[in-house]
Amino acid sequence: MKVLKTIFFFIMGLIMMGCVGILLFALNPSLTAMLAEKVDRIDSAQAGQDGQSGGLGGLFQDKEEPADSQVPIESQPGINTDWLEGESGYEQPDIAPVEVPDSVSGKMGYEPVQEEALEIDEDEVDNLPEAKDPGEIGSDLTFDREVYPYYAMLEADMQQIYNQIYANALSLTASFTPVTTVSVNQLKTVFEAVYNDHPELFWLDTGYSCKYLRSGRCAEITLKFNETVDYLEQARMNFEGAARSITDQAQSLGSPYEKEKYVHDALMELAEYDVTSPMNQSAYSALVGGKSVCAGYARAFQYMMQMLGIPCYYCTGYAGEDHAWNIVKLDGAYRNVDVTWDDTEEPTYNYFNKTDREYAATHRRTGLSVYLPACEGAEEKPMPDTRDVTEDGNSPDVTEDAGDTEDISDLINPNPIQPMEWQGKVREEPVEPQPTVEDKKQENLNKAGITEEQVRDTMQEYYEDCQKLLEGVGTGDRQFTNVVPETLWNSIEQAYNKGDYWKGYVNQALKNMGAEYFAIQLQVESLGGGYYRIYHNVYTY
Repeated sequence: MKVLKTIFFFIMGLIMMGCVGILLFALNPSLTAMLAEKVDRIDSAQAGQDGQSGGLGGLFQDKEEPADSQVPIESQPGINTDWLEGESGYEQPDIAPVEVPDSVSGKMGYEPVQEEALEIDEDEVDNLPEAKDPGEIGSDLTFDREVYPYYAMLEADMQQIYNQIYANALSLTASFTPVTTVSVNQLKTVFEAVYNDHPELFWLDTGYSCKYLRSGRCAEITLKFNETVDYLEQARMNFEGAARSITDQAQSLGSPYEKEKYVHDALMELAEYDVTSPMNQSAYSALVGGKSVCAGYARAFQYMMQMLGIPCYYCTGYAGEDHAWNIVKLDGAYRNVDVTWDDTEEPTYNYFNKTDREYAATHRRTGLSVYLPACEGAEEKPMPDTRDVTEDGNSPDVTEDAGDTEDISDLINPNPIQPMEWQGKVREEPVEPQPTVEDKKQENLNKAGITEEQVRDTMQEYYEDCQKLLEGVGTGDRQFTNVVPETLWNSIEQAYNKGDYWKGYVNQALKNMGAEYFAIQLQVESLGGGYYRIYHNVYTY
């Protein structure tokens, strides 16, 4: 009888625990979503092991998860790995990076993409404010794989969502319904792809939200924008002007390497590391604010290299903490560049144009960045034979003229087990000092026969100067001039073609002058050194 009674109470206890569990999940939908996501990750990982297709649930790791436990790159489902088209893929280092030099300790600050997901019922879909409104779908958009690699990684249907997110970010459409079926996990992958490819979308925040059904399908996507949307036209002018002030100078240099090095050095001179800087995940913080973290440095460097036509990718991973840097393609070879870590008290090139092997002890890629090409650098050439050879093919006696022989002790391999590392330690030739950013700028100013104070570097400065000069010359048939960088002319020309110059300076100037009529004709003179003088022939009354 006691045994039956014990069994009865045990069964009743199980039933009560089950009821409590059901009630708990019913009152907390987020727990249901968490459970569903865990199951989806398990299923995705299993699908990858079985060679089946699946979602992207297993792609993102928790911070605490050891990097060595990551699913092998080639077996993760849902990514179009063929986009590499025969190029070498990245290989994870055998050990997790732990060696963070004291000189760069704490210089991280990258924030991974954050999502806010809310589960809704089927009958709530029609009541959504943006129900069945896809906003801008971007169906006519195309993206070059060499410039936008994260787009190329996605499967065709996810590229449609990529286009839609990009187009709606441009039009500042915050909420919209997906143009095709996309799951919660897939959406995070696509958003990260858009964010990583496009540093020019500096007003797009690193987070977004979505509403999804129990099946996991997204019903509504909501983008988040930072404070620059409140003054976006002006912010764009400031952003482009700051970037052009560097790229204009770099453009006049010869090789892609020289341009890259110039941008690298100029960015270190312009920006400083500051974890408290606002909008520090964006290129805007580094270029306009002059203060940022690794994410802002990397996205500013990416944007300027794109302007110069040099493929440059935003790479994220782990370097003691979450971190961001760049991958650059020069002469057909890929290299790692970490401007943030080079920008120390005494600027260095310790993390400039390095291979994955050279980065292995400090940097490890995570997320979508594992699908970027391997950084193997230029093809290594065999070490030249340092010995002279006589006409008979024999080596001369090296003891002769020993006083004239250079010390080659640093070329002796101290560890024959590691020949590749030894071969990399060749003696560096003395490097002539390179001109600084200011030296190069002054050289160009001298060539144009002008001073820095005469130049209007941004559209804002141009408009302010035009308003001041127009009011100064007064009404009637008049002329005034100013000097701008050559590359700013495109923006000025567009402003006059579209009529933006009225809002830029004319309306306020006419109001201050008490005038009602305005007509203008422009003439442009090249001064050399990358500068233009603009003649404004105006008539007002």
